[in-house]
Amino acid sequence: MSPSRSRNQHELDEEDYGPSRTQQRREALAVLVLAQQLVDLQPSRLAKLSLPDDVRHEIDVTRRMTAHGAKKRQLAFLAKVMRRYGDDDFAAVRAELGENREKQRQENAAMHRLEAMRDRLIAEDEGALSELIAEHPQVDRQHLRSLVRQARIEKEVPNKPPRAYREIFQLLKDLAKPDDSAEG
Repeated sequence: MSPSRSRNQHELDEEDYGPSRTQQRREALAVLVLAQQLVDLQPSRLAKLSLPDDVRHEIDVTRRMTAHGAKKRQLAFLAKVMRRYGDDDFAAVRAELGENREKQRQENAAMHRLEAMRDRLIAEDEGALSELIAEHPQVDRQHLRSLVRQARIEKEVPNKPPRAYREIFQLLKDLAKPDDSAEG
């Protein structure tokens, strides 16, 4: 057999037999992962997604399962029901889940930055405070200094509720909002 003959034969085989078994497994596992994400999704977010009725019904059934083995079998059945539909039917759902995951990651990072700034304000004397005032000249300096003093006192007294600690965080959050809207 000549090399050109085997190459042509190979191309014919792919056309005749479709995707390989390994590729079919990968696609089935991807659908199973998507099914698990849909089951784990909050009901309010799930309601916003456009899903076929039978898929939505199977998600509800899967959520009601409590036994591990039964839930695993039901999840596999949900994936089987989802495979009846094409990739186009779930493309919007995948996109929505991906965007939400990235957005949630960005929000978490922003909250961690605010928490770190609050902790710096309380721990340091003037460095973090002057840096914050330089970034946001519109901030009420006297009120901010007062909150920082109160938060330091709250930290030292064991049973005192952290009211000022929370207020500083809220103030930082409010200061960060205009910056986010200007960037996006």
